[in-house]
Amino acid sequence: METGSPDDPGTAGATRAADRAGPADQASLAGPVREEPMWAGLPPGLLRMRRLLLVVWLGLLTLAAGVLPALFLAPLWAALALLPLALLAWGWVMLGRNWRSWRYAERADDLLISRGVLWREETVVPYGRMQLVEVTSGPVERHFGLASVQLHTAAAATDATIPGLDPAEAERLRDRLTELGEARSAGL
Repeated sequence: METGSPDDPGTAGATRAADRAGPADQASLAGPVREEPMWAGLPPGLLRMRRLLLVVWLGLLTLAAGVLPALFLAPLWAALALLPLALLAWGWVMLGRNWRSWRYAERADDLLISRGVLWREETVVPYGRMQLVEVTSGPVERHFGLASVQLHTAAAATDATIPGLDPAEAERLRDRLTELGEARSAGL
């Protein structure tokens, strides 16, 4: 049998069928189209909160590392304050990179959470496996107008958290995930 003959059930015949098909038929010949999820990032308030905490704690450490040795030893020892200052600059940049790496997407059957700069981690939580959806907000988070959503499943390894959301978005997400979780688990 010659390659590309009309009797050949191989790829040549399929290619000719795709060439004769219209645009709507070509999409159906290509197979199911997988939609890219609509990713949502974290609000900038989380980055501001984390950077403020970094400045407060490392600022205090810088003062302690610079003032105390200068008072009790010699003024030259105040150079020890450069180490926490360098750590502060590095931490400032790393917090920004980490904040940009966090995102989440709601799909038809599951929730995707993606995070990480050096080691990317993507968590997929099926709605039917969710047992509990919590919204938490500590005192610092409340001051910055933030809340976290924590998802609990039967397997402890798949528990997931989305930090630093707007409280209204966190409550909306909790309600939606709870509703979808109940609908999916009822079908099991």
